[in-house]
Amino acid sequence: MKQRNQEIITSPRDGQSCLHVKHETGLDIYIMEMPDFHSAFALFGTKYGSVNTMFRLDGEKDFAQVPEGIAHFLEHKLFENEDTGAFEQYAETGAIANAYTSFDRTAYLFMCSENFNPSLEILLNFVQHPYFTQETVDKEQGIIAQEIRMNEDEPGWKLFFNSLKCMYHKHPVRIGIAGTVESIQKIDADLLYRCYHTFYNLHNMTLSVAGNVSAEEILEICDRLLLPAEDHKLEEVYPEEPYEVYQHEVIDTAPVGVPMFSLDFKLKPRNGEELLRAELLAELALDSLFSASTEIYQQMLEENLINFGFGVDSPFSGNGYFSAGIGGESRNPREVRKRIFAVIQNAKENGFDKEAFERLRKAKYGSMIRSMNSVESNASMMLDCYMSGIKPFTPVSVLAEITYEEALQFLRDEIDIDNTVLSIVHAPGDEIL
Repeated sequence: MKQRNQEIITSPRDGQSCLHVKHETGLDIYIMEMPDFHSAFALFGTKYGSVNTMFRLDGEKDFAQVPEGIAHFLEHKLFENEDTGAFEQYAETGAIANAYTSFDRTAYLFMCSENFNPSLEILLNFVQHPYFTQETVDKEQGIIAQEIRMNEDEPGWKLFFNSLKCMYHKHPVRIGIAGTVESIQKIDADLLYRCYHTFYNLHNMTLSVAGNVSAEEILEICDRLLLPAEDHKLEEVYPEEPYEVYQHEVIDTAPVGVPMFSLDFKLKPRNGEELLRAELLAELALDSLFSASTEIYQQMLEENLINFGFGVDSPFSGNGYFSAGIGGESRNPREVRKRIFAVIQNAKENGFDKEAFERLRKAKYGSMIRSMNSVESNASMMLDCYMSGIKPFTPVSVLAEITYEEALQFLRDEIDIDNTVLSIVHAPGDEIL
């Protein structure tokens, strides 16, 4: 049997485990065999998203600056090749395939209940063999420009990105994942190849698989199909971002029945396990103050200040950005903001309901444990952990250790009511109080 650089990673909480292999090509491979399941889920991902617009490789003097939206553009084009596209090949194996680009990553995925090995071969082949021509790039520019315009008309998109533009002065997270109609016009085939060879280097990527699979068969396929890659020592840089928000309030219009709002707290960026802990603390602290069981929630509901859509959003974070928010619908979002600030200030001075905190923490812990019964969730968890620079199962361990005292201290030290953005979207003609 071939010697491999590998380890078994086991969850200290429930004993579930996965295999981690550092492949000789530089690729990190995570495999969780789940023989009692009928399906399998695979993701092939790279640390390349919309915020990665300035970079250089080892030996290069200057940083390259590329147009916003190129990571998303590249994802669209990679499914095509000179002959048969990837989707047509997946149709032969019966696998359901897709891909996504976010702010900090791009991932290609498929799910199947049979023919896993040939489907994996398709995944590894098309992601490693780009084919771009200027003709197909020109055609895609029109398609993506239409997608951008459609997104800009969507109320939720406006609410979210208006908040980011107010929160961040310079960080590229303030630009939509697909870029702008203007920025994608600067993309050509040569630039796509340059970004591909920079970020789709196996030293910058991971393969994550969970389900009814054989680790040995997966590794044999990887040995056969993975292309050796030199580690270019990729270096990225982001604009220096002030602590303070750029602007405290933004109002926009869209055809909505009730005005939508989000109140977002700009937080200090972090990385790795420190960021994971801060995300959990922020979510649990805010949930303890504003979940449906709290007095302030019921009071605002009875006064028709909010409706049942009100709640705490999942924290939003990545390289150089981190925020936590609360959102919903209200005809008087500024009054809701005032009430939220008052509750937070009181909690900083007097603490908050410890029993509610423990109840929410245990519920979230139970949800995490239950998600491990899903092949998709496990594969996604392993990929997420790789992207975050932590080991699989770390989120469960950290959540189990978090205390009320930590959450209260985080609230006091980090949740700054003077460093917020209120984003509002209302129907044209509606008056905002």
